[in-house]
Amino acid sequence: MDSELPALLVLGPPMVFKLFQSHYSHKYRFLNAFSSHLPLPEFLQTQQTHPSSVRAILCNPRQPVTADVIRSLPSLGIVATTTVGADHIDTAECRRRGIQVVTLGSQFAPDVADMAVALLIDVMFKISAGDRFAKKSIHFKPWSFPSGSKLGGKRVGIIGLGRIGGEVAKRLEAFDCIIMYHSRNKNPSVSYTFYSNVVDLASNSDVLILCCPLTEQTKYIVNKEVMLALGKGGIIVNVGRGALIDEKELVQCLMKGEIRGAGLDVFENEPNVPKELFSLDNVVLSPHAGAITLDCFMDACEHVAKSFDAFFSS
Repeated sequence: MDSELPALLVLGPPMVFKLFQSHYSHKYRFLNAFSSHLPLPEFLQTQQTHPSSVRAILCNPRQPVTADVIRSLPSLGIVATTTVGADHIDTAECRRRGIQVVTLGSQFAPDVADMAVALLIDVMFKISAGDRFAKKSIHFKPWSFPSGSKLGGKRVGIIGLGRIGGEVAKRLEAFDCIIMYHSRNKNPSVSYTFYSNVVDLASNSDVLILCCPLTEQTKYIVNKEVMLALGKGGIIVNVGRGALIDEKELVQCLMKGEIRGAGLDVFENEPNVPKELFSLDNVVLSPHAGAITLDCFMDACEHVAKSFDAFFSS
């Protein structure tokens, strides 16, 4: 009977949820709180489920797992998210309670790195802008569209040389780019130049690519000072989190030509995107789609399922 299956509280829901539920409905009793407007305690009552019987949460950033949510579930033992980052989960409260937090870790890293390089190439070669131009111009003359620039040999500063940053660096080495980076600590296993200061990194880079997680320390790690240090020929690519960049200052710098362009897969107040960016040909936008591939969805389902299996069987 369904009532005898382990209860799995679903918040969000994750993009992989439909696939996950179809594969594992025989193993878990899904409590789809995301489909209800009721407060969590009242929702659980409608499901005839006592809070103490909920031991697992499946979530994504659309519905944060706050300290209040965690405290309302006295038997909670695992929180799994279908994202690389966990900034939508109160990890401090989880640590205090001894609750396991499962993220996708390196599962998405290659795909997100591909997106970062794709955005960079698009901005540099003006691919999206050229596409719009060619479709609007029935008869266009050679050289009637502003030229782009090559990627080879460019100085690329990576902010966050973790799993994703490392994959980005590996790909850009193939283009003969000069790789530099900023992270919390210097990585002795790589030969790339390390900068402990982001302004110094920007001053010596043609491109900045943001791959780090969002924390109190990294919020607005790219501010106006960093953008001005990058300079008028500089390009910013963000595949990390929107609030890594002071978005208002970024918009102003792009509109005033204080930096050359930007490729953005994430935004500070998702799903809202600054409207000022829509008309700029030096900006390429993506709807937080760096890891939206069928392959990633399947890998995410498997990874989360293995984590829940291990938890419930222990």
